[in-house]
Order: sequence, then structure tokens, then C-alpha cells
Amino acid sequence: MAASTAREEELRAQDRRLVRLARAAGKPLLVLLLLVGPGILVMLGENDGPSMLSYATTGASYGVGFFVPFICLTFVMAFVVQEMTVRLGIATQRGHAELIFERFGPFWGYFAMLDLFIGNALTLVTEFIAIRAGAAYFGIPALVAVPIGFVIVIAALAARRYFTWERAVLMLSAANLLFIPAALMAHPDVVGIVRALGTWGPLPGGVNAAFIVLVLANVGATVTPWMIFFQQSAVVDKGLTVKDLPQGRADTAIGSTLAVCAAIATLIAATPLFTHHVDVASYSGGADFATALRPYIGSAGAALFSLGIIEAGLVAAMTISTSSAYAFGEVLRRGHSLNLDFASGRPFYLSAIISAVVAAALVLIPGAPLLAMTLTVNVIATLLMAPALLFLLLLANDREIMGGLANRWRSNLAGGIIVIVIAAMGATYGLIVIFPNLVAR
Repeated sequence: MAASTAREEELRAQDRRLVRLARAAGKPLLVLLLLVGPGILVMLGENDGPSMLSYATTGASYGVGFFVPFICLTFVMAFVVQEMTVRLGIATQRGHAELIFERFGPFWGYFAMLDLFIGNALTLVTEFIAIRAGAAYFGIPALVAVPIGFVIVIAALAARRYFTWERAVLMLSAANLLFIPAALMAHPDVVGIVRALGTWGPLPGGVNAAFIVLVLANVGATVTPWMIFFQQSAVVDKGLTVKDLPQGRADTAIGSTLAVCAAIATLIAATPLFTHHVDVASYSGGADFATALRPYIGSAGAALFSLGIIEAGLVAAMTISTSSAYAFGEVLRRGHSLNLDFASGRPFYLSAIISAVVAAALVLIPGAPLLAMTLTVNVIATLLMAPALLFLLLLANDREIMGGLANRWRSNLAGGIIVIVIAAMGATYGLIVIFPNLVAR
């Protein structure tokens, strides 16, 4: 551990030196460029395969009326949650899993880990579904696409340096914006979109079980437990300090803005299917959406849509597997940093690799209901979010560890509202499952 700690500190010190030099030279933009990363990655990483397919299903089912402003609101929620996470990482310089065990004890620590690992395991499977589905549009069989995706995910870990891994994944995540030109090729009704932002309507078909499932899926497409664990550990691994808090907030805000633009673009790109009354209930993934959209957005637009789905799966697989690895290392009190070499960080790297192997293998099972799985995973993510948010709020209010960075009343009010709303959504979904006649179908 001594050698691994020395390597971590040496590499982190090199990165911090660049930040100090940029500050001393009076170059705030360069400081920001050096410090951004965790916030953009966590937001674009959450624009994953299931999320983009949820947005596409939403656009194809309901158009832009209700869901464009609703998606904007969910990303405001995501910013509130992740801003608390940034402050927690900077104040404590410890990962989220480690803090839960330390402050709440083993029982709640293992409860939080179970919450995380269930969500991560299910979501990681759907990321490889997205890779498979996007590649299918180009005629690439699953037996080729999934192993190639796995190799790319694992190859990123070979950098053995956080900064290099972060920059590589950031470059790949830029492809999330491919959904924007795809949306433009759908010839969107700009006036209708602006009107929707002000009126939250109309809502075709009214409130029914399918609508509520899509509401939960869209929330689960934006805020999930893995995001808290990943960004807090990434903030620590990157070495952010109290001086870097403004840049950490800006990083998260930039990520939220980019992600909401890509999310709404995905919804808009799929609205021609709503306009032409195309039933998407039987679609199995991104390839089906791209094929159905081709008559309306052209071959180029459909190709961009499919490439965006592949990118969404790849980036999310990288960040989610790393989130699990961080938590696993923290629980075992072993090395948990992307600055470690493989020998020193064997449990950390193996946990990321094994989780990716299992997920990729499961996706190759023939006949799996791919679209149903992706929507269900986002619903499950919403149901798992309330406990994770409670732990975050309690830690962010713990002045013994937070000091002057502890939550103020505004953060507590916003966080409390988010917990209540998500818990209410989960309760509503439970009632619908138990009493399906409560809501008209």
C-alpha cells in the first residue's frame, strides 16, 4: 500500500502543479479546463443506453408537450444532487462508500452497497444492450459488437492514470451530442417546443400506467445512485480542494447543460414516430428506432442516432464499472484509484473488469426482451434513488466532516423536495403494480 500511495500522490501532485501554475498565471479558463471532468462525465455517463432509449420512447409516445420541460426539471434535480456530492468529496477527501461505513456503521454501509450494486449490475447489462442495438443498425452482429465494446471499456483502464482515463472518456462522451444533428434532421416544430416549455402540454392520452412508467423512466434516466458514488470518488481521485469548488460546480453545471441538450434532442429526433402514429411497443432497441426513423430523418440522421446509442452505452459502461470499482475498493479498504498500477490496484481493476465481463455475457443471451429491460432498469433506478439521497443529505449536513461546506437551508429544501418527489413516484408505481385498475390504461 505504501508504494501504491506514493504513486497516487506523485501523479496527483503533477496534475495539481499544472492547476497552481494556471492560477498563478491568471488564466481562469485554463484552470477550468484542467479541473472539469467528473461533473461532465457523470452527467453524460447518465445519458446512457437505457436513458436515450427512454427519451426516444417518450418522444415517440407523447411528442414534446409534457416531457420537454419535465426533462429540464429532472436535470435541475441532478445538478442539486451532484453539487452536494462535489462538496462532500472536497470536504472529506473520501469516497461515498467509505463515508457511509464510517458514519453509519456496517449495517447501513452494506445496505447502501447492496442498493448500489443491484442498480449498477442491472444498468451495466443494458449498456451492452445499447452497444449491441446501435451496432445492429450497421449490420454488425452481437457476437462482434459486444466483445469490441468490452475491449474498449477495459482498454480505457490500461492508462493507469486518472487524468488520462478521464480525458479519453471525455472525448468519447462528446459523441453524445450526435443526437442534436439527428434532431435537426427531424425538422422539429420550434414554436411547439417553446410553447411546451411554457405550458407543459398537451399530454396525449392523459395520465395512465404507461405514462407513469415513462415518468419514472425519465427520472431514472437522470438521477441514479451510481452518480453519487462515482463523482465523489472521482473528485477525490482528481484531487480537488476547497479552492476548486467553483470549478467543481461549473463542471457539474456544464455537464447538466450538455446532457439535457442531448436528452431533449433524442426525444425530438423520435417525435416523427409520434406524428405518424408508429407503435414502438415492440421495439427491441436502438436499431429498431433508427430503422423506423430513417424515412423521416434520412439515412444520415438514423446513422447518427445509432452511433449516439453506441457512444451512450460505451461511456456509461466505463463510468458505471468504475463507480462499482471505487465502492468495492473503499469497502475492502484496498487501493481504489485510477492512478494505481495493476499490481497495486488488483481488486479495484478486477472488480471493474469482472462486472463488465458478466454484463457483456448476459447481453448475448438470445431472445432477451431488450427494450423492456432498458425501460425497467430506469424505473428500478428511480426506486433505488430515495435511500441513496437520504444518505447523501445526512452526510452533507454532518458538520463534523463537512465544516463550512455543510448544506445550507436552500440545499436542504431542494434536496428534501427531491427525496419526497422520488419517494412519491416510487409509491405511486407500487400502487399501480398492486392495484392496476387504479389508473386507466
